[in-house]
Amino acid sequence: MRRSSQAARVTSRPHIAEWFGHRVFPTVDSGDRAIDDQESERCPFLTQTLKGSTPCVKAANSRGVCTISASSNGPRQDWLVCPYRALDDGLLGDMVCRLYGIPPLDPVLIRPVVVLADEAGRSEVLDAVHGAARVFVYFQDKLGGEISLSRTGASPELSFDITVVELLPADAADLWPGLSAAGVTVGKYGVIELQTTDTHGSYSHAVKALSSALDLHKGKFSEQLAGNPEWAGRKIEGPNISNVFKRTFYQIAFKFQVTKRETSVGCALALPQPVWDSWQPFLGAPELYEQLDGTWRLLDDQTTQPSDWIYVFDIDTEPGASGTPAPIRVNRVIGTDAATLSRAAFEVAPAKAVAHGGDHDAVAETITRRLGRYLAEIS
Repeated sequence: MRRSSQAARVTSRPHIAEWFGHRVFPTVDSGDRAIDDQESERCPFLTQTLKGSTPCVKAANSRGVCTISASSNGPRQDWLVCPYRALDDGLLGDMVCRLYGIPPLDPVLIRPVVVLADEAGRSEVLDAVHGAARVFVYFQDKLGGEISLSRTGASPELSFDITVVELLPADAADLWPGLSAAGVTVGKYGVIELQTTDTHGSYSHAVKALSSALDLHKGKFSEQLAGNPEWAGRKIEGPNISNVFKRTFYQIAFKFQVTKRETSVGCALALPQPVWDSWQPFLGAPELYEQLDGTWRLLDDQTTQPSDWIYVFDIDTEPGASGTPAPIRVNRVIGTDAATLSRAAFEVAPAKAVAHGGDHDAVAETITRRLGRYLAEIS
């Protein structure tokens, strides 16, 4: 009985959920592809994006850690801790098409800007620009570097997670004056923000345990790990929920506003499901209303053509086909803007906090009750 209760406590704690792109808790991916990526310390998402074997770019203490499994919202969920885990062609393509108003079946080519340094990648992009497809390149931290706004005396320095720009034939109309080379002109840009999670503590102990077990057990690693789930949970701590909201909310509201320019198509926020769930108390758990096109709106917002979007997504619990990493599933697409989000955060949520579901001021009631301990005359 004692052993079973101890095992239950171990498995109830936060764990590394995916390591080098493959699940290690609560189930373990036992495929050859998973072991190959883990032994090679390869990032399968950067590898797919760059069309060549690419190692994980994280520091040694967190190397290979993609998601953390934790029950901070109640049910066990996977919290995203590496932005490259969300480099999913389907998710990225969907957001780009929505920002640029492209019908789902239209041909689209989306590549990281660094492929232009390679002759084959450059030829693919330039040929597509003058072909039938809409063509986009994007900048990201390790993929060409982030695009930033410099600090001024009246505004903060800010970087965009992913900046997408359309490349068009140089003779295309209605373009802002941009770079023109080899018959190519820069079109409008769009911004994609991706919410990762800060967690308490360090991943180093669990990473060391997994690395040592992989080295020691070789061909039986997945089998041994399934029997020793504590390896993936060694001193792992859960997400800092309040920080997840505070760190993101100002920046995303700011970026929703700053992309309202003739040169931009808007901004999309990719938000993991557990993060969206953790946001609910901070937004006053706003009502959502489904639209005819399957998207959603917050509160009483009836905007038919929003330029800002929130994509709420989750990661499947089972590996993809042929042992590939678990696919990403989009659960909800919400059209919104900075004003609506701010109203939810700074009007709806505070009102509900004070009212506590009733008509009375919860703060005033608490003050009266506490004073009653000292002054019997207070009614």
